[in-house]
Amino acid sequence: MSGHSKWHNIQAKKGKADAARGKLFTKIGREIAVAAKGNPNPATNSKLADVIAKAKAANMPNDNIERSIKRAAGELGDREFKELTYEGYGVGGAAVIISTLTDNNNRTAGDIRAIMSKHGGTLGTTGSVSYMFENKGLIVIERTASLSEDEMFEIAIDAGAEEIVTQEDAYEIYTTPAAFSEVRKYLEGKGLEFLQAELTMIPQNKIVLPEEKLETFRKMLDKLEENDDVQDVYHNVELPEEEEEE
Repeated sequence: MSGHSKWHNIQAKKGKADAARGKLFTKIGREIAVAAKGNPNPATNSKLADVIAKAKAANMPNDNIERSIKRAAGELGDREFKELTYEGYGVGGAAVIISTLTDNNNRTAGDIRAIMSKHGGTLGTTGSVSYMFENKGLIVIERTASLSEDEMFEIAIDAGAEEIVTQEDAYEIYTTPAAFSEVRKYLEGKGLEFLQAELTMIPQNKIVLPEEKLETFRKMLDKLEENDDVQDVYHNVELPEEEEEE
């Protein structure tokens, strides 16, 4: 498996994340609230614990996390949020998977269809592109002088990880979806901090778009990520910053 996150310049990526942190915290906050509904205790709710780990990796303050958990019983009330996944094609035949949390299926589907159509894409049926991706757990840890490659490899294998990929300044640890929670807890128990910790969809192969189509594809990604109902967007396009980092 080739590297997924490409943490070539951690500080640059942190800066980019900081610029959009308000929007990111809102999305993760909703994810926490939905996961906490019915059981706000992360010790007995592994899904909630996983989302909290994702929030901490994004530098979400503990106060925000606690407020999001409390929202599960309060602000959400009887509102039923559903996790829905949409699949389709972007310009140039790019495969796109869109993960959402919504309380209005029609609104969300309409918004996504309109965004994709405006940027040369089409919304497909379930299974139309998901076969091109692998569902994996991904934990990214900064590579430092105090954590050697051999030591990281040994810890990750002991944790039950499936694969470890060493990047220039980060370690990418991959797990099966079923093993993600246990691997995450093991690494946390070792005192390791995460740059990223979440379940993700990884393309088996990537495609390269010509410059004009790449610009259109980027605009579509931006619009999808701006949508309040969209949690994550996965695709199989090789982005220029990734090419520079290899």
